[in-house]
This record gives sequence, structure tokens and C-alpha cells, in this order.
Amino acid sequence: MTVKTYDPAKVIVTFGASQITGFVDDSFINIEEIGDGISSVSGADGEVARAMSSDRRCRVTLTLQQTSRSNDIMSGYNEADRLSGGGGALPMTIRDLRGTTLFGATAWVVKKPASGFGSAVGGREWNLETGPAAYFVGGND
Repeated sequence: MTVKTYDPAKVIVTFGASQITGFVDDSFINIEEIGDGISSVSGADGEVARAMSSDRRCRVTLTLQQTSRSNDIMSGYNEADRLSGGGGALPMTIRDLRGTTLFGATAWVVKKPASGFGSAVGGREWNLETGPAAYFVGGND
């Protein structure tokens, strides 16, 4: 029997010149393609036609603990992008060091997250969008 191991501490996110840290305990990174990928239609006689989307953009959601210093980094990058008039699109990589999943693109913070406060440590959900991405979903060692 083969045993595979996933270690969330070995998933590394780099955005601009910063390594992003301080993620929430549960689901903390989500990567989703924006485009349709490969779509198909069927004609009246059953002939199938496919269309290949050239849209390789992705939507990335990073969920940080409200106490994470990376919130400061994300806020700063968002402010710099706004103040520069759009000059703040930065390189982003996400890599699972115990597996083969790899993501790379130029990304930007869409807007600051909603910020709730309560009796326990909450999360901050940062939404980013990218230009064309290189995205490979793999398994683990």
C-alpha cells in the first residue's frame, strides 16, 4: 500500500516580493479558472462541436487570519495599485512543496476584504484576479 502525504505548511504563496503567511486553519487557498475551458454544443443531428477558450485568467482567494501581518502586505499592494493608476499587478506563485500542484501568474488584489470583529479570531478573505496563468493541478508525494 502506498501512503501519500499532504502538509498545509508546505504550500507556499509568494505575491510580489512577499511570502504570504498567517492563513486560517481550514480552507485557506482557492484557485478557480475564470474562463469556460472547453465547452461543447450538440447539433440537431447529434454532431458535437467544441470551443477552446483562450481565457487563461484565474480567480485566487487567500483567507488569512485577522492577526496575520500579510493583511498589511495585501492592503499595501492594493493601495499602491490604486495610487499608481494600475501599476500594481505583481507576480504570484503558489506551490505545494510536498506535491506537484503549481500556479503562476501576474495578479492584483481586486478590493479589500470585509472585516468583521468578534470574540474569536476571524478571517480576512482576499480576492485576486490574474492575467493568463500557468496552472497545473497535481497530487502529493
